[in-house]
Amino acid sequence: MSDAEQEKTTRIVVVGGGFAGFYALKHLQKHLQGHLSAGRVELVLVNPTDYLLYSPLLPEVATGVIEARHIAVSLRRALPGVRLVLGRVTAVDLDGRTVTVTPVVPGGSGEPYTEPWDRLLLAPGSVTRQFDIPGVAEHARGLKTLVEAVYLRDHLLQMLDLADAEPDTPEGRARRSELLTVVAVGAGYTGTEFVAQTQRWLRTIEARWGKTRAEDVRWVLIDLAEAVLPELGPQLGSRSLDLLRKRGIDVRLGVTVASADAHEVELTDGTTVATRTLVWGAGVMANPLVAELGLPLRKGRLVVETDLSVPGVPDVWAAGDAAAVPDLAAGKGQDDVPDTPPTAQHTQRQGTALGRNVAASLGVGQARPYRHKDLGLVADLGGWDAVAKPLGVPLTGPLAKVVTRGYHLYALPAMANRLRVAVDWLWQTVLPPESTQLSVVRPEDARLDAAQATRIYDAERAARDAG
Repeated sequence: MSDAEQEKTTRIVVVGGGFAGFYALKHLQKHLQGHLSAGRVELVLVNPTDYLLYSPLLPEVATGVIEARHIAVSLRRALPGVRLVLGRVTAVDLDGRTVTVTPVVPGGSGEPYTEPWDRLLLAPGSVTRQFDIPGVAEHARGLKTLVEAVYLRDHLLQMLDLADAEPDTPEGRARRSELLTVVAVGAGYTGTEFVAQTQRWLRTIEARWGKTRAEDVRWVLIDLAEAVLPELGPQLGSRSLDLLRKRGIDVRLGVTVASADAHEVELTDGTTVATRTLVWGAGVMANPLVAELGLPLRKGRLVVETDLSVPGVPDVWAAGDAAAVPDLAAGKGQDDVPDTPPTAQHTQRQGTALGRNVAASLGVGQARPYRHKDLGLVADLGGWDAVAKPLGVPLTGPLAKVVTRGYHLYALPAMANRLRVAVDWLWQTVLPPESTQLSVVRPEDARLDAAQATRIYDAERAARDAG
């Protein structure tokens, strides 16, 4: 290697500060210390926020059990020495080795500019999956960001406040029923945990209202699939379904939304549900950025090799929800290897593997294929109810609750956040539950495309087409 090459700084740009990007940078910081201190390597992270969001606990933010900031891990504190760029990557020039960054500024977005890279790590994550269903984009609200979680909490309290004030007339009773009905789409983790936990939370604060009780709220959980929490298997899925129905939750499987407006939701079975609250949790899809790359996709996710490198594109890797990573530990034939599911557990470990293999490209360590056998999944259903499957062992009830909370504390990547979340849970058991309505998020800011910033890619595409 020449003196000029030795003096050249290798800029490693990471797109996305979720689990994959975060743990990749943690590994690179640890194993490239000499390169970093000598100025031979620069680490750059492009992310729209200055925190990593521990999204599995968003339902507990929506119920006020956990303070929103306590599941937001400071990237500046956790990744000292990494240059954090607050913005979104809207385009990648693979030949020119640059990314286009649209800065996040107060009130919107700044003027786009380019950042050069020598190594590129794509981990932009996922967004809530939407379908071309009339009214959903305008009237549904998701649960994938802090903005959405805080909005849903205030919105539910507002609906109950309005219902409590309705007069006891035929018209008032009709409006009251509409205000007290919640329709949640998606019986996976997001929809099921939200409905189960919020229902229990309302029971703890029902004294807030004069004539409205928690049992007056109608909960409708729907999914096109034929099972609840299918990720946990048929046994625990069946138990979860029985528990939800025993609590009075109207679970409808094999149906989904046909259309929606501000006052009702029409289902594909022909029935109509009057409601002011439509919660959308119908799965996730890769961040729209990957569709702009012009690279091969598999089921909407960026195709990568087993070592997380992007085939045919030198010095580019991808991991996390946006990448179709072969699941070598799935135990199927070599010609029939599925992709890893978009879980936090896989994303975190892919991030570490990503950092290891990128470091190997700089001569530090050895690259290896990604292989990880899922250690199990957990779901909190509110109160002492939970289901868990650690190491393949099915658990329910209080024991599953302990395992679930223990897993979340273990998975939170910062001790300060772990302590704050643990204290939140402790205060929940000894203090009256929080029931204040802050109204800090505007309804238009909680729309799916606004809260998850998907419209920025539409604008970028329109500008390119016009040019």
